Amino acid sequence: MTGALAEVGLDPGALRGGGVRRVTLPDGRAAVVKRDPSVPAEAAGLRWLAVPGGPPVPEVYAADEEWLISQEVPAGSPTAAAAEDLGRRLAVLHEAGAPAFGAPPPGGPADAWIGATGMRNEPAESWPEWYAEHRVLAYVRRADLPDTAVFDEVCARLPELAGPAEPPARLHGDLWSGNVLWSADGAWLIDPAAHGGHRETDLAMLALFGLPHLDRVVAAYDEAAAIAEGWRSRVPLHQLFPLLVHTVLFGGGYASQAMAAAHAALRA
Repeated sequence: MTGALAEVGLDPGALRGGGVRRVTLPDGRAAVVKRDPSVPAEAAGLRWLAVPGGPPVPEVYAADEEWLISQEVPAGSPTAAAAEDLGRRLAVLHEAGAPAFGAPPPGGPADAWIGATGMRNEPAESWPEWYAEHRVLAYVRRADLPDTAVFDEVCARLPELAGPAEPPARLHGDLWSGNVLWSADGAWLIDPAAHGGHRETDLAMLALFGLPHLDRVVAAYDEAAAIAEGWRSRVPLHQLFPLLVHTVLFGGGYASQAMAAAHAALRA
């Protein structure tokens, strides 16, 4: 045996195929094994997000170009106290910063993943220009949209729509509710698409598909690290990225949602 599986004593013959599965390692640790092209980026992201005082993330037990073996998160239920703790810890994570907007985690590939589609981590100094090129137009070009003019207008006006300038934050990058696991010891973050970005993007993504006690999360975050004035009006702008990704992956109603978000961003 070689590589990540050998490092933790797993037999590749018993792990044929791809996907995700739960296993018990020979030393008794409960683990999750994932085989997917995205695992190098995910492993680098998990290591980068493991910030002291930040939200807990699964420990990477071993990883290579094909396999990721990480800590299994014990199951629990969402509580208001855990939500408030998540808000405070998310502020710590964001404040840990990044070298630039679009910067990948150390050792992570520039051509990374969000869900089952590609995501380019190309460092830049200016958030509006970077977000327009690499998080909006990159997916507009690939999506099945009835009209793209509204997205062009948003991108042209991004410097005025973006709000006060902020330094690059250390983002989870795919922070929808399914990537928040509630455990007995609080909320854990899994499956990152980590990169340097604008902290409001993570917060907007939490709101996109709903999260238990989201109001508590946001209030605790704002108390720990005040969110810039007018941030609520900018939520549709930051939701453009995940909505366009979903349009590329799934089509259907996500195209109309993305266009509605673009129009809302212009009205902000």
